[in-house]
Amino acid sequence: MDKETLSELHRVFQQIHSKPNWKSELDVLFGAMRGCFVFDNAAIYLEDRLARGLDVIYARAVGRGKGSEADAAWGENVASEVISSRRVILETSRGGKKQDERVERAFLLGIPLYIGGQLRGAMAFVRFGGPEYVDQHIHIASLLTTWTASVLERKELLEARAELDSVQRQMRLQDDFVSTISHELRTPLGFIKGYSTSLLRQDTTWDDATQREFLSIIDEETDRLAKLIEDMLESARLQSKTIQFKFSPLRLDALVRDVSARVKTHHPDLKIDLKIEPLPQVLGDSVRLSQVLENLFSNAIKYAPGSKITITAKRLAKKVRVYFSDQGEGIPEEFAPFLFERFYRVPGERTVTGTGLGLYICKQIVMAHHGNIWVESVLDRGTTFIIELPIDPTL
Repeated sequence: MDKETLSELHRVFQQIHSKPNWKSELDVLFGAMRGCFVFDNAAIYLEDRLARGLDVIYARAVGRGKGSEADAAWGENVASEVISSRRVILETSRGGKKQDERVERAFLLGIPLYIGGQLRGAMAFVRFGGPEYVDQHIHIASLLTTWTASVLERKELLEARAELDSVQRQMRLQDDFVSTISHELRTPLGFIKGYSTSLLRQDTTWDDATQREFLSIIDEETDRLAKLIEDMLESARLQSKTIQFKFSPLRLDALVRDVSARVKTHHPDLKIDLKIEPLPQVLGDSVRLSQVLENLFSNAIKYAPGSKITITAKRLAKKVRVYFSDQGEGIPEEFAPFLFERFYRVPGERTVTGTGLGLYICKQIVMAHHGNIWVESVLDRGTTFIIELPIDPTL
């Protein structure tokens, strides 16, 4: 191999490894190799064992016959024969009636595609109008197939690694959740047990004011315990998709005002600034959407104490959008992508009680409404949760 060829190969591999994804890598590889191995169309077929068929995961049309309707069928036939025979296939096919003279004859070359040592599919090359493939072309095509297999194997390894990282992160979150929920459950139970035991003591008489104080604490802690249990059950039902939603046309602007008024009665010192324009109806479950807003209020009160909460609602084309903003400390950028995961809590927030289920529940409810929710935050300036829902299509 001469110096010029080695330099070209080095350039090609450098380009491949600089690309952001496997398809871009294959674009570079196929584009570079066409200089020494001419083909008009090429496609990669992988076996789908569940569907018992072939999937085209990559295709490139660079020469004559780009608009040929029969190309895919030709390639699939060759790929199927390659996989069944486990060998290189050479064929010559005739086009359909709509083909022009240049693509009337198609020379096809199929090469077995081995990934991780297993036959997983085939590469199919089509050359319209000739010349026929010779041994040198087959060797180059085989080399191109081997490089392609390396790219696909690396893609699968990266996907497997990402999946493993996700599973490990979820396992860590669940371990943290068990620790957190144990503490969260023990705290209200401790209060309930302690104050009820005190009230039942035979050797002490409590005055009416003290009894009422103890009973109030028991009542509050019972509500807190019930909320924790309900959140756990709710998240499980949402994850298994067993919750029944009751959809009906509703005004999101009115719902925001109602929830804000309810929250204000329990937190009279909370500053709420509503910037809401009249909105068209959405198709939603008012109880579940109220739950989303209440969770966002709870989060803001917990993580941005004393901050004013600003709620802005507006229409955007065929959607309505609600911005729920506080002026708290904000969330570090690296933690934001995980906020809506089940059990996730921002590191360093151990002094604030919580199970990491509230935002997960919000996300699942909004997604069930064919909407989206995301977060934008700036450190020391505040956090904004954005809810986007489609307008009722019947209107």
